[in-house]
Parts: sequence; C-alpha cells; structure tokens
Amino acid sequence: MSGAQLTLTVSLASLGVAIALGLLGAAAKLSQRRPLVALAGAYTTLVRGVPELILLLLVYYGGTIGLITLLERLGLEAEVNINPFMAGVLTIGFIYGAFMTETFRGAMLAIPKGQAEAAWAFGMSPSRTFFRITLPQMVRYALPGFTNNWLVLIKATALVSLIGLHDVTFHAMQAGAATREPFYFLLLAAAVFLAYTSVSLWALRALSRRYALGSTQVSL
Repeated sequence: MSGAQLTLTVSLASLGVAIALGLLGAAAKLSQRRPLVALAGAYTTLVRGVPELILLLLVYYGGTIGLITLLERLGLEAEVNINPFMAGVLTIGFIYGAFMTETFRGAMLAIPKGQAEAAWAFGMSPSRTFFRITLPQMVRYALPGFTNNWLVLIKATALVSLIGLHDVTFHAMQAGAATREPFYFLLLAAAVFLAYTSVSLWALRALSRRYALGSTQVSL
C-alpha cells in the first residue's frame, strides 16, 4: 500500500509538471517568435525520439556526475546525491510535457481565431481572453489526447523503481524475490495500475461528457 501511494504521488506530481510544460510549449509553438518556435520544436522532437528509460538514467546518474564535475572545477568538494523522487518526477514530467505540448497545441488550433479577436475587441486582455475564452474550450478538445497521455504516464512511473524509489513496482519485485513468488506479486502490482487507470478513465469520461454539453445536437 505504501508503494501504491508513492506511485500515485509520483504520477500526480509528474502530471503537474507535464501540464505546465505542455502549456508553455504550446504557447511557444503558436507564438510568432521564431526562437520560441524553434526551441519548442527541438524540445518535442528530442523528447519524443529518446526512450524514457534513457532520459531517466541520464537525469539521475548523469546529473550527479555533472554536478560533481562542476563543483570540482569550482574547487569545491561536496557529496552530491540527487533525490530519486525529484529525479523521477521531473524526468517523467519533462517527457510527457512534450506530448502535452502537441495535445494542447492541437486543441488551441481547433478553436476559431475569431473568438479571441472578438474578446480583444471588447477590451479583454490576452491573459483574461485565454482563461475566459480559450481555456474552457481547449479543455474539451484536449481531453481525448490528455486522457491517453495520463494513462501512459501512470504506467511510465514504474521506471522510477530502477533508481531506487520504493514505488509499487519496487516493492513487488522485492517481495517476489524474497518469497520466490514473483508472478503473484507482479500480478498485484498490475492490479494496482489497472485500478488507477480504470478510475482515471471513469473520471475523465465524465469530465468529457460535461464539457461536451451543448457542443452537439442530441436527437430524441
């Protein structure tokens, strides 16, 4: 149960990072500034082209080596230990921020530009236009892709067990090795992930139905 709780915590924290990066990336890609467009394009291309496990190991082990090297060049001696929880959350959030970027960008493009222009004509600021006009409609268009990204993100948290984080996968592997019944404990871990994804699907489908109200005609 402690491992299941940690898995959920890592998933939610990573989702927060991914949403923030996704919104920033989508805004950068839709901006008129070429440096921002190029930077966001490089981010999504690099992250979606490199396996998640490699990025996680690069951040955790490569980050430690990089910090030690930097301190040595500055003439400082200190023991550097990167927190596995922070490394896992930031890496998974960074990875799925790239997928969220494309999801949010597509959702924003689906909204007619005339709506934002009308809001500006009424004197609304760009920030208020985004939160009052663009964001509520963007949620409706983004929910299908968002749901898929969230479900994959939950499963990707199993990778953090490789850097020593005691999530549900780590405990299942340890219990299986101790009792010589790995199949049983891995099935329990699979059941935990299935429970999380099932509840998530139910909640996100209900949210999708709510945001879809008034968007289509219902024939009685």
